[in-house]
Amino acid sequence: MSEEIINRVSKSKLKTFDLEEIYPEGKRVLFDVKDWLFQELILKETDFRESVKNHDWSQYKKSFVAVNCSVDAIIPSWAFMLVASELMPFANKVVIGNLELLETAVYQELISFIDFKEFEDAPVIIKGCANKPIPDSAYAFLIEKLQPIAKSIMFGEACSTVPLYKTKK
Repeated sequence: MSEEIINRVSKSKLKTFDLEEIYPEGKRVLFDVKDWLFQELILKETDFRESVKNHDWSQYKKSFVAVNCSVDAIIPSWAFMLVASELMPFANKVVIGNLELLETAVYQELISFIDFKEFEDAPVIIKGCANKPIPDSAYAFLIEKLQPIAKSIMFGEACSTVPLYKTKK
């Protein structure tokens, strides 16, 4: 005689939060200003502004862009700001920094807009094993939002979790 298999996880009050589910689609671009420097070392304002003016910014439509300089040159803040101002009408998000900072900024913004009411007084699993580039800081942003309201927080998969937090009620 075979017994019915019951999925106790699906019947529990356990809530799962998967950061991959909120990952915004769109090309990630590292925009390097080094090519617009004289000998990749010196920013000549007139030449730099000319490069900015003649660049096709529309190619960054719906992209997420990190603006940086990969060579050891002193770049004034206004130069990065000028590039960012040209990207703003096209890109979904622009940061001055690297791709990890870009993902961090994207996730910080996304998490700040989430309504976490469904997680109140619930045991929560933050899903692990992501296939997308989720920065570690995104998990910290999530803990910051969940810890004040969740009954408990675990990390991993329902079959194998690591406890992170439990209320002391």
